[in-house]
Amino acid sequence: MTAEVAPLSGSRCQAPRCMSRAGRADAKAGSSSGAMARGSARRARVPGSGVPGSRVGGRGAQGPRLGPEARVPARAEYRLPGAHPRAPGAWLPSGARTRPARLAGVGVAGEGAESPGPTGSCLVPEAGPSSAVAPARGAGPPDARRPLPAAWQHPFLNVFRHFRVDEWKRSAKQGDVAVVTDKTLKGAVYRIRGSVSAANYIQLPKNSTQSLGLTGRYLYVLFRPLPNKHFVIHLDVSTEDNQVIRVSFSNLFKEFKSTATRLQFPFVLEARTPQRDLVGLVPHGARWTFLQLDLQDILLVYLNRRYGHLKSVRLCASLLVRNLYTSDLCFEPAISGAPWAKLPVTPMPREMAFPVPKGESWHDRYVHVRFPSDSLKVPSKPMEKSGSPPEAVLLGPGPHPLPCPVASSKPVRFSVSPVVQTPSPTAQSSQAPLAPRPFPEVSLSQERSEASNADGPRFHSLEPWARVKASDVHTAAAGTHVLTHESTEVPVAFEDAGSCKRFLPDPILRLKGVIGFGGHSTRQALWTPDGTAVVYPCHAVIVVLLVDTGEQRFFLGHTDKVSALALDGSGSLLASAQARTPSVIRLWDFQTGRCLCVFQSPVHVVCSLSFSDSGALLCGVGKDRHGRTMVVAWGTGQVGLGGEVVVLAKAHTDFDVQAFRVTFFDETRMASCGQGSVRLWRLRGRALRSCPVDLGEHHVLQFTDLAFKQARDGCPEPSAAMLFVCSRSGHILEIDCQCMVVRHARRLLPTQTLGGPHPQKQTFSTGPGIAISSLSLSPAMCAVGSADGYLRLWPLDFSSVLLEAEHEGPVSSVCVSPDGLRVLSATSSGHLGFLDTPSRVYHMLARSHTAPVLALATEQRRGQLATVSQDRTVRIWDLATLQQLYDFTSSEEAPCTVTFHPTRPIFFCGFSSGAVRSFSLEAAEVLVEHTCHQGAITGLTATPDGRLLFSSCSRGSLAQYNCADPQWHVLRVAADMVWPDAPASPSTLAVSRDGRLLAFVGPSRHTVTVMGSASLDELLRVDIGTLDLASGRLDSAMAVCFGPAALGHLLVSTSSNRVMVLDAASGRIIRELPGVHPEPCSSLMLSEDARFLLMAAGRAVKVWDYTTQANPGPQVYIGHSEPVQAVTFSPDQQQVLSAGDAIFLWDILATTESDQRFPGPSPACEAGLGTGQLEDAASRASELPRQQVPKPSQASPPRLGICARPPEGGDGTSDTKNSGAPRTTCPASHKAFTPARASRGPHSAKGTSLPPASSEWLRLKAVVGYSGNGRANMVWRPDTGFFAYTCGRLVVVEDLHSGAQQHWPGHPAEISTLALSHSAQVLASASGRSSTTDHCQIRVWDVSGGLCQHLISHHSTTVLALAFSPDDRLLVTLGDHDGRTLALWGTATYDLVSSTRLPEPVHGVAFNPWDAGELACVGQGTVTFWLLQQRGADISLQVHREQVPETVGAGELTSLCYGAPPLLYCGTSSGQVCVWDTRAGRCFLSWEADDGGIGLLLCSSSRLVSGSSTGRLRLWAVGPVSELRCKGSGARSSSVFMERELVLDGAVVSASFDGSVDMGVVGTRAGTLWFISWAEGTSTRLISGHRSKVNEVVFGPGESHCATCGEDGSVRVWALASMELVIQFQVLNQSCLCLAWSPRCCGRPEQQRLAAGYGDGSLRIFSVSRTAMELKMHPHPVALTTVTFSTDGQTVLSGDKDGLVAVSHSRTGMTFRVLSDHQGAAISTICVTRKECEDLGVEGTDLWLAASGDQRVSVWASDWLRNRCELVDWLSFPMPATTETQGHLPPSLAAFCPWDGALLMYVGPGFNKEVIIYDLSQKQVVEKIPLPFFAMSLSLSPGTRLLALGFAECMLRLVDCATGTAQDFAGHNNAVHLCRFTPSARLLFTAACNEILVWEVSGR
Repeated sequence: MTAEVAPLSGSRCQAPRCMSRAGRADAKAGSSSGAMARGSARRARVPGSGVPGSRVGGRGAQGPRLGPEARVPARAEYRLPGAHPRAPGAWLPSGARTRPARLAGVGVAGEGAESPGPTGSCLVPEAGPSSAVAPARGAGPPDARRPLPAAWQHPFLNVFRHFRVDEWKRSAKQGDVAVVTDKTLKGAVYRIRGSVSAANYIQLPKNSTQSLGLTGRYLYVLFRPLPNKHFVIHLDVSTEDNQVIRVSFSNLFKEFKSTATRLQFPFVLEARTPQRDLVGLVPHGARWTFLQLDLQDILLVYLNRRYGHLKSVRLCASLLVRNLYTSDLCFEPAISGAPWAKLPVTPMPREMAFPVPKGESWHDRYVHVRFPSDSLKVPSKPMEKSGSPPEAVLLGPGPHPLPCPVASSKPVRFSVSPVVQTPSPTAQSSQAPLAPRPFPEVSLSQERSEASNADGPRFHSLEPWARVKASDVHTAAAGTHVLTHESTEVPVAFEDAGSCKRFLPDPILRLKGVIGFGGHSTRQALWTPDGTAVVYPCHAVIVVLLVDTGEQRFFLGHTDKVSALALDGSGSLLASAQARTPSVIRLWDFQTGRCLCVFQSPVHVVCSLSFSDSGALLCGVGKDRHGRTMVVAWGTGQVGLGGEVVVLAKAHTDFDVQAFRVTFFDETRMASCGQGSVRLWRLRGRALRSCPVDLGEHHVLQFTDLAFKQARDGCPEPSAAMLFVCSRSGHILEIDCQCMVVRHARRLLPTQTLGGPHPQKQTFSTGPGIAISSLSLSPAMCAVGSADGYLRLWPLDFSSVLLEAEHEGPVSSVCVSPDGLRVLSATSSGHLGFLDTPSRVYHMLARSHTAPVLALATEQRRGQLATVSQDRTVRIWDLATLQQLYDFTSSEEAPCTVTFHPTRPIFFCGFSSGAVRSFSLEAAEVLVEHTCHQGAITGLTATPDGRLLFSSCSRGSLAQYNCADPQWHVLRVAADMVWPDAPASPSTLAVSRDGRLLAFVGPSRHTVTVMGSASLDELLRVDIGTLDLASGRLDSAMAVCFGPAALGHLLVSTSSNRVMVLDAASGRIIRELPGVHPEPCSSLMLSEDARFLLMAAGRAVKVWDYTTQANPGPQVYIGHSEPVQAVTFSPDQQQVLSAGDAIFLWDILATTESDQRFPGPSPACEAGLGTGQLEDAASRASELPRQQVPKPSQASPPRLGICARPPEGGDGTSDTKNSGAPRTTCPASHKAFTPARASRGPHSAKGTSLPPASSEWLRLKAVVGYSGNGRANMVWRPDTGFFAYTCGRLVVVEDLHSGAQQHWPGHPAEISTLALSHSAQVLASASGRSSTTDHCQIRVWDVSGGLCQHLISHHSTTVLALAFSPDDRLLVTLGDHDGRTLALWGTATYDLVSSTRLPEPVHGVAFNPWDAGELACVGQGTVTFWLLQQRGADISLQVHREQVPETVGAGELTSLCYGAPPLLYCGTSSGQVCVWDTRAGRCFLSWEADDGGIGLLLCSSSRLVSGSSTGRLRLWAVGPVSELRCKGSGARSSSVFMERELVLDGAVVSASFDGSVDMGVVGTRAGTLWFISWAEGTSTRLISGHRSKVNEVVFGPGESHCATCGEDGSVRVWALASMELVIQFQVLNQSCLCLAWSPRCCGRPEQQRLAAGYGDGSLRIFSVSRTAMELKMHPHPVALTTVTFSTDGQTVLSGDKDGLVAVSHSRTGMTFRVLSDHQGAAISTICVTRKECEDLGVEGTDLWLAASGDQRVSVWASDWLRNRCELVDWLSFPMPATTETQGHLPPSLAAFCPWDGALLMYVGPGFNKEVIIYDLSQKQVVEKIPLPFFAMSLSLSPGTRLLALGFAECMLRLVDCATGTAQDFAGHNNAVHLCRFTPSARLLFTAACNEILVWEVSGR
């Protein structure tokens, strides 16, 4: 992922939240100037810039972009640090928040006063200690402010003692409160009893206007409930924004309740009896309870609020209470009195401990309740509030639905809810604790991720350092002999190295790539000294990643997860330690990858390693076998010379050590930090000694990391050394190492918003300060990584934030590169990336699952990999780049298995709940769900032709699905077929390669069954248990796998460690592989040519030579630290994939045999090769570079390239029209045009009515949007002002001064490209092929008149490029990569002059501007020069082809342009620009112009413009290139330099500049047109539209503005007169599905609001005037489908896809009514009108209807102010079995007739295509209007009695309901899914996908 950190006014710079899941987005608002926020990324700002940013991030279509979206309105005010606060009501730019910085410290006048701060966090000097909190200036009462933590509250506070409860001066008692002596505790306790709890209580503090001000995270309540009574505990908790929340616990409560200011938890007391009442009276025998409340997590989980402090406590009858305590520490109540440093937990202080007699257990006498339990803990950050709280689960039998504390007598801190049990004779035995689960999300959500390059990292010829060579490397782990041969890059283990016969080549596999990061820890990530690579662990593998190229190399040899890394200053020595006890440390030669030595550490678990700068000293820190901290120093100076590592010194310390560093200026000095200590160490002689730094008041802090300050002019003297340390409380201390004192203390604190309802950023820190986990220094700045997910860059004086980048999870490690220009950051969620400070671009390097991978599947058409993991995610990866494309997550159920559909862009996933779902990779959504299974899904597989799908579950059932049906209905479900206890595995079910047979283990573990896949008739049953008679054991089958169909083999792995090869027809044993592994093989796979057998064997991958009958031993490949769960071959059979702790990609080094053993079509051909999907066999044989698959854009949902769609016809079969030419793909940077699915013409059906031009009711007025899908589809001529671009099927000609538009229709399909003649008199446009034509259309337009003069066609596939000759006599047209046709046309008559079939795909064509007889083409590794020779009327072509030299690289040529004669500039897919001498036919110069594919080049004499797939537009000075031509191959690119750079919002697809290249217009893939001025260095947005589907259009009451929402998550407000973008609200990683504008009567115009519904079930209210989000509510658990306001604007009605209708207050957000009458079918529309018809027999002010997808319409009358809602009528319409049209299911739509309040109109699927008019008064259908197609959209005109209908056939119909006449209109390129009249009926808006057309309704 590459995300721009762009400058904006303010003081922080944000990078995008990477792979943010659904439900975690924040709404942000933008403002006018035509440039709004977009995409799914957060904006970025640099302090003090004062201008909007002009750079965006993201590469090509892979990542979210940031950029110049937050244009500042005229009223916007900007404040620099130190300026006065913003006036109330002032506008903020998009995403900007002004929050006050808080001064930490107490006891000093003015401290604690709030002052406006420039950033989201601030570091301020901290004052000395004090016992009081100074009030804020101008603050309210004491309880209204956020008290700061003070030293007197640490480590814990005795509340009763501190407030002297016994004196009752600062506390209050009411009713029967007395002091009694308790025999169990042997001391005095308070007894509170009485029949009324509210009248008998103890309250702290005494008055409600006071505040306790207790900041401890945990509240400990030591109490015992009285038997047969009820009790109540009330806590008033203040949030960080001073909102008081009442949190109550009681056994009076029957259920959990939650409001904005109150939480009520039922306290469950569970008796140890089979029959129990979970809520009610306290049972007899209730014991003393240690109640531990995590106040921070309670607010965070249930209200999404940040905990501030505890304000008051009220303990109500009936209970005994001993005391209350607060602390930031999590105490273990059963442990007390032990030394803290020796224990992994925090023991209970003696003062708080309960007495336990000797010989008894604490848990037998007392109860420990921890709430929330560990499994409910959120991942350290605020989440989107769901509609219901997380579930609580009992440890006893059966689930418990309440989110409540449930008490238990056992230690249950790992359960979801603690349980309290009282003694009973029928007590059940203790159960294993439940594994913690992540924070539950509402529904299965999807998240798209970004990749760092458009084309991904390339693996061309590896550098010498990448060839890892070693010999005789041994390890003693598990007795395995590991050898690394001279020719290998991977350690290969042979079980019987002495006797086995090895097959060649040896090794057969070579590790190519690893997907993953971390494993043991995510804190280990280092820069190499030259700053070109990053070193990090991936479980047991150490990865070196070149950040610029993406190449990886590996250090293999560890047998367990790597726990620590260190690299010396010269980059020659690498040290690594593994986590398994005892710890083993390896030293590596970093340049060659050779392991120099392996030695065992005296430290059992090494947690930190540090090298001296010279590499002669290595220090390690960890715990010894007694749990004490140990520091060891080793001498490593002789290792590189063949010597050994020697222990120089060892030292034990009782102080905690979290970080340890050797100083760079003195190798004998070190520093460490930890809990409450910072120590300086010195190595003298053979001793390590340390001394503490005087920390003063900071001695209680928990320090996490340290770094030494570096001087700008070299290393300083020790006397000048300064040490920086950071802590979890947000402190950064600057320590003088010479004087050992703290020079400066600063603190990172969150800030708050000054007034107003603006939402503020919330952090995930555990205290009032933001926890800092890591810091790193350069000579100029300090990089800080914190638990709130931010990487912040500060100057060394910490005066202001220089740069700020936000991550998805807490930042666990930061590291500044040696040159100080890049900052590496790692997160605890497994993300690794770096921030490039000069360009402010964030690059994502690695992503990973956070838990073991369970299963994987590959897809051969798009080259994708799907994985499911225990972290409850399903992720889609690009096999070519190893970058993540999608991330689907589910909190309620775990994914178990996954498989792809062989021919469609769909994958299937099975879940632990028994559900099987299909997901669309185009729409990024769930398509169909089936729940025919009762147990967890264990197997999932599809037939190769994609017609059938099979699934099995843990209860033994087998299901068969029909995948040819779009709903893939269940065909059969058979019970007791599959072995019920079979583990989920890719080898549980197997389908033969020809798709005729299905095999599985079942019905018992001892049998394997083979069935016919279509009929499910049993063909064969093999009893595995009777096959091995010699073993004497009853064997069982574990996994099955079919061989190639020609062999007819069925492979079965067994529990006796054998693999048996059976005849699939007869069941006889053909051969047997004995002793394959000590453990059973859970996954096996045979290659398509039956040469290699692949097996998962424990933590290794084994490869057998399947063709050798002598059964030689296998080759064993290590690297995984956990068992391998799945292995498979890549779709092209050239690589192997293995998954377990991480995902490994291995290259198969065997050469492809020319004589295939099994002739016939390849599986790829059988499955149906789509256009441009796979490499052909010839390409692979010649070892051409692998083509990159297209990447999805980051809009929501992503739009895939052409490979995501089946070939035309939709049946998945291959197109044989051009079968003679091999099919190849093109680089991702060239797939700028993706033809839309062909649809039937709009007027191809009966009943259509085309109006005469003179009597049309509609006239197209404006087009909103630009087709970023095209290529070179925009032209601009600065001398004439002509400006044209394409939008779908239209050519739009626009006046840049007035904004007036002309529209040239006529194309039957989407336009792909444009070309303007040099005279600017003729425009040529080309479109794709439609379903009604066999060839693509090329139209030639007269520019002056706007008329089509010529219509020509020749190409059978999409036209990729057009170009006029310099004299305008010829037009050249170029077909796409499937057509490969080059055609020449004479412009006099536009007859075809010449046509030729190209031998390979060509990506661009251009005429030589200096010679009309020469043109050039660029393609796969060649430049083709064409010379035109004319003899009379005939023109012949002479061809000369030149190969691209190796120095340019292996990338393809993607673009070209002519420069000064005789120069030709060519761009490549790898980012190179090469220069050719056209006279000599040679390339003499090249340079790296970008790290993405160059898709566009434009040149003047001395300046060159390049545009790439990364969105970068660069201006190059190329004047000296002409002189370099004379030097030939000796020319160097140092004379070429970049003058300017702009980063736009997407891949550059079109551009037009003036002759001097000073200014121009550029189009991007994001659908935006920019005006570029190089002189000013600015980019101004000209045209912009939604990136993806537009879901709704609504209008303001005065019709001055309209608003749209889209799948990209944006809500955009437009000025209706000019259709200019005014405001944009953006929610990250969510789709905005519905929208409503508040009516005029709801208030004043400045109070206009928008209600927007999102895919996560949330509903947001936006203020249009204040450009801010006012309210966010969560009325639905699933995606909203429609929303509207009541007629008075005070109520919001919303419907979701499950059929629920929620009624909520628009001001408070409270949902007060939910209607479930339509449950089960999605609500398609809700329409509200004022009730005017009085004869309906019901009361109410509003009349409203709801229509659902099951063809039902309900009509209601309501008066929401009186909470009345009554059903008026219920309509049901019949529907035939199938009514799909053009691949779309028609929706059910209904609306009230605006000219007759008693009528409603309905359209939807039915037996007839018609509009039904229903009379509510008569209760009957009064009229039907026939239609030519099923309608997709509906709108009624208020005044003119017009009815607008949109169809999937790209047609719009207007019906005059008064006369019954109709007119049809074309213009859209997709289904018209939306049409809306304005309230005045003067305009009609229609939308198809992301195109918006504005029609003017003529006066009638």
